[in-house]
Amino acid sequence: MRRVSSEPEVAVKARSKVRSRVERTADRDYIAAMNARLDSTALTDPLAAALDRKSVADAPGAFHDTALAAGDGWSVYDIVCTCGPRDPIAEEQTSTSGLALVLSGSFVARDRHGTSLLAPGSLFLVQAGRCFACSHQHGEGDRCLSFKFEPDVFERIAHDAGARAEFEHNSLPPLRELSRLTARARLAMTRPDQMEEAAFEMVGAAIQLGGRLRPGRRAPLHHHGRMTEVLRYMAEHAAAPHKIAGLARMAHLSPYHFLRSFKATTGVTPHQWLLRARLRNAAERLSGTNAPVTDIALDVGFEDLSNFTRSFRAEFGASPRQFRLAA
Repeated sequence: MRRVSSEPEVAVKARSKVRSRVERTADRDYIAAMNARLDSTALTDPLAAALDRKSVADAPGAFHDTALAAGDGWSVYDIVCTCGPRDPIAEEQTSTSGLALVLSGSFVARDRHGTSLLAPGSLFLVQAGRCFACSHQHGEGDRCLSFKFEPDVFERIAHDAGARAEFEHNSLPPLRELSRLTARARLAMTRPDQMEEAAFEMVGAAIQLGGRLRPGRRAPLHHHGRMTEVLRYMAEHAAAPHKIAGLARMAHLSPYHFLRSFKATTGVTPHQWLLRARLRNAAERLSGTNAPVTDIALDVGFEDLSNFTRSFRAEFGASPRQFRLAA
């Protein structure tokens, strides 16, 4: 049975138009607020902002690179990738040699040297003319600082470094020998005039270190998914205390097997990985803010200033205050 409206038809139409305008205004306000939030996030975490935009648009993964600096035979890019488990894996080949410092997120790299899981602090090594493939089957997105060199420039760097002009691995773990250089490279992202020195020093050290580093036992490939979850959690909560038992439960492994698998996957122990993550965060805050050193130490996860100062000096070869002055 049809219900008869008690309102005049003109009033019903008028109210409908008002409601439509209100809804459109609300939609515009929501979109504006969302874009403002994304723009704000992009300033502090470009990967998180890119993944948010991908989610809002329900779009496939994409690769976006921003040129930071370049010179004769070299270039540096800030690369944000939003690919995930549903995106296809494509084999790539490049005409340049170089490396990529992982800033956030994670991915799996495969080439003739094998398969490696890379997370923040790791270096991905690329050889000109060699095929490789990167995938995100265990988690969405990554952000890297990429250094590219033309083959003749790369060969000169290797010669001057007293090493072969060919990488013997496809990755390097976050080792102490690289900490000062990676901190300098991250700082140069906001100071392009300093990027050339950082780029040449970084690749020279990677060539030398890669030649000395002997291949270790590799973790089973089916452990990459388990380790990805753990590494992303540790990176996101680097300042929080972590127990081996809790991390092992997250990976669905016994503590003994977790420790073996973690080191085989990352090249370092959980303690070393977490310590370097905290020190990288501290170095970034020391160079980018005027916050008191004690506050920074506590904020990044250290329980007291003396332990922080001792660990920072061992890692970077300078005290926190000296590092801040030099930066």
